[in-house]
Amino acid sequence: MTAAEPAAEAEAEVGSGAVRPHLRPGVAATPLRDGLHLRGRGTSLTLEGSRALPALWKLLAARLAPSTTTGPDSATLPVTEPKVAAALATVTARLREHDLIVDHPDGDRLPPWPGSVAQAPGDTAAALAAVRPVVAAADPDGPLAAAVARALARGGTAAPVVVADPALPAGRVVASAGEPPVAAAVAVAVQCGADGGFVTEPADPARTREDAVALAARLGSASGAGPGALPALLAAAAAQRLLCALGGLPDPGDPADDPRLLAGRPAVLIAEARPPRAEHHPWAAGPGGADQPPEDLAEALRRVTALGDPRLGVLDAPAPGALPQLPAALVSCGTPSGLLVAGAVRTDLARLAAACRSAELHLAAAAGGAAAGGAAAGGAEVTVGADRDHALGRALRRAVLTQAAPRGRAVAEAAWQEHPQAAHWCGVLARQLGRPPELTISQFGVTEVFMASVEGARAVEATPADAVAHAALVALTRLLAREHGLAATHHTALHGSAAPLAAAGRRPAAWTDEGSTDRWLAGIAEREADLRAALGRLTGLRTTPWRPTAVATAAARQLANALDGCGFTALVTTGGRR
Repeated sequence: MTAAEPAAEAEAEVGSGAVRPHLRPGVAATPLRDGLHLRGRGTSLTLEGSRALPALWKLLAARLAPSTTTGPDSATLPVTEPKVAAALATVTARLREHDLIVDHPDGDRLPPWPGSVAQAPGDTAAALAAVRPVVAAADPDGPLAAAVARALARGGTAAPVVVADPALPAGRVVASAGEPPVAAAVAVAVQCGADGGFVTEPADPARTREDAVALAARLGSASGAGPGALPALLAAAAAQRLLCALGGLPDPGDPADDPRLLAGRPAVLIAEARPPRAEHHPWAAGPGGADQPPEDLAEALRRVTALGDPRLGVLDAPAPGALPQLPAALVSCGTPSGLLVAGAVRTDLARLAAACRSAELHLAAAAGGAAAGGAAAGGAEVTVGADRDHALGRALRRAVLTQAAPRGRAVAEAAWQEHPQAAHWCGVLARQLGRPPELTISQFGVTEVFMASVEGARAVEATPADAVAHAALVALTRLLAREHGLAATHHTALHGSAAPLAAAGRRPAAWTDEGSTDRWLAGIAEREADLRAALGRLTGLRTTPWRPTAVATAAARQLANALDGCGFTALVTTGGRR
């Protein structure tokens, strides 16, 4: 590149055309020893390498400021020094990469709020100015309704119309805009009480009102005026969500900005008065269609987190708490029929196992079959998995393990004792027991199906080593739970059905063997489909998707909505030769 080319590029960036780049409102700069730190709304940029950067920034900030004159000024005058022009072009490109500048008509000042976030601030400001929102409340003169109306007007809309709506309870306001068929109507609801409040996700007005009723019942919001600045803060949050929807801007509860939130599920802003705080929560059981199954373990655990959300979840979140994570990982959670402890080689796998078993126990309780563990109405069993293959693998193993006694021929120790995972977990268990564990293993006919029993804990897998390792893990995690004083009503542990999720998207290092957990899980994942087919032939088990019946309880329907929304599968299992 010649010296003239950077100058030309810089001049093109800040040329005198109808539209030129402007610095977004609110961008702040902090000088560093050899550079500059820049901050904007939701983004930042650090430039280092020259003590001249602060001085260069002053020049660039002036060139990126809106022009208010018709003649040439510092923003449009060319820079004749090639090195300075090249530096300006480089810094301008970095600013654009980090969304700190935006193209805007020269001579027009950027509107402060859309200018800081919108790709076309002028268009967004015009769209908002053309809207006259309607603010409805039981008390239209109350502080919450007034605060919502003020926030919308300050955000750029026409003066809102505030109306009385006796159908709304005290402390709730619904703000809407848009008149079909010219424009799709959109609304948000905000509720504020003595203990906190919430703001719904933007939706059509009818759904917004339904969401507000369901959320108020779920959160148990107390009536009464909100303390301190809480009404104003909730009103501002409600106005922001509605303004973003009307202006075509990303919602503040967009899951792209928060890994705890779920695409396709509502994000609800929940505020607490004591201590004062507000954050978006995923509403897994909220309205929306069924999601696709998670593609890997990380995505499955993101959905487990939503299912166990402390405010809107349907399950108690599985967590390690003070439980040991070595030599094996333990997590626990509450269920309708008692404490559940889950164990695995890693905490993430233990959390997945716990969530699936907890969902089964919740379904059983909702169907009146809590005492039967996984029993659902009609005597069938419901098995939950992160996807259909995971649920089916869990169901098939359960069908074999609930038989009165193993059916097969004994397998010699030589078939597994040299395998690194089987040897490791049996060795760890032996150290915990202070003696070698009692162990038997058998093969089911000529199939590649093996059942291991270690200290009374059983596992079914596709190889003798896999079966022994998993059975030893079950025995070990039970022992660890007892040693830490957990009188668990239910216990579950890792088995091979979760391996395909754990292995998805991961490439074990080429130099590893099955002593590495990732390599071992990848090997189990490769064998899992054949094992499911063999177990299906062996058990004759039949499965159908579980759906709540017409007489199902509200808890069962809520859990079904949440599982669907997270892409999880619930299977009813019937038949089987037991």
